[in-house]
Amino acid sequence: MKQSPTDAALPLAGITVLDLTRLLPGPMATMHLADMGATIIKIEDKAAGDYARTMSHVRNELSQLFIAVNRGKQFIQLDLKNADDHADFIARVTQADVVIESFRPGVMDKLGLGWEVLRSHNPKLVLCSISGYGQTGPLSQLAGHDINYLATAGVLAQNTDASGRPVLPNLQIADLLGGTQSALQGLLAALVAVKMGGAGRHVDVSMTDAAFAHHLMPLLAVNYYGHSARPAHDFLTGGVPCYNIYRTKDDRYMAVGALELKFWESCCDVLDRPDLKDRHWSLGQVIGGEDAMAVKAQLDEIFSQATQSEWVQRFSVADCCVSPILLTEEAIQHPHFLARAMIAQDQHQTEGTYLKTGPAVRFCK
Repeated sequence: MKQSPTDAALPLAGITVLDLTRLLPGPMATMHLADMGATIIKIEDKAAGDYARTMSHVRNELSQLFIAVNRGKQFIQLDLKNADDHADFIARVTQADVVIESFRPGVMDKLGLGWEVLRSHNPKLVLCSISGYGQTGPLSQLAGHDINYLATAGVLAQNTDASGRPVLPNLQIADLLGGTQSALQGLLAALVAVKMGGAGRHVDVSMTDAAFAHHLMPLLAVNYYGHSARPAHDFLTGGVPCYNIYRTKDDRYMAVGALELKFWESCCDVLDRPDLKDRHWSLGQVIGGEDAMAVKAQLDEIFSQATQSEWVQRFSVADCCVSPILLTEEAIQHPHFLARAMIAQDQHQTEGTYLKTGPAVRFCK
């Protein structure tokens, strides 16, 4: 398959998006839209602008976060409380396809830019509102961040260390699954409906709802047992030895994902432990049970006898879902990401050389 070489060939070419969002979820969503060919006009206020400009890692003037999620966009400043700037924004709305915002529910109405106002100026407009808890409900007016949304959705309670203490993942699940991907899903669906002749729509995205809706495994445990599994004892959190993480001799780690029996049997061959082949969940091993934990303990001991690089070499002869756990600086040098142009070096006018990711979705002819 041949990938589309030019912006004109991308599926969202000709779509205009007015982006009022800040920080991570919304800007990441509009970056993806830009990668798919949309024209993104990022609108910041005339005071602080997007808070992400100075958040976290700032080399000189601008944060690496802001650079990472705002590529391919146009930038303007408007004070939406100012009459002239307000009129400027409304004029842009009449020509736009999408407005995306991430204010607290009610703020757009206070600015005189609520859904009823916007669609009166452009009946075909799609308005996407990203918020922590959604436009309605008892928590809708609460402030929050990824950690709060994951806590409320029950995600953090299942993401723990060996002692059961919740651990913060360095992938912002609610922000990116909820605020980014769910916004893309909703606004693109609404945009398709408009292009098919329908009216514009207001898309309500709750980051907490999205995290909750995708947090399936604990819900399955509640349906089956009547309660969620103990930390590190559910099907995909450490309750089976065939899907687990093992420390190597050099204090690195290997990820074993041999869920299917055929992969587990192949894994056991590489480990030179054919006697473990029939000790698998598909053959009756209880998830999180005594035998599962006993086999896991044996694999802990086996993997500790060789370094990560030695295990990589041993498993190179078998396709059984076993991988080294890479550091980010190793992942960016991996042949897979290099071959698919998923990492590239670029130059910023104030921040100098930096690394950027490639597009998450490719379009082929």
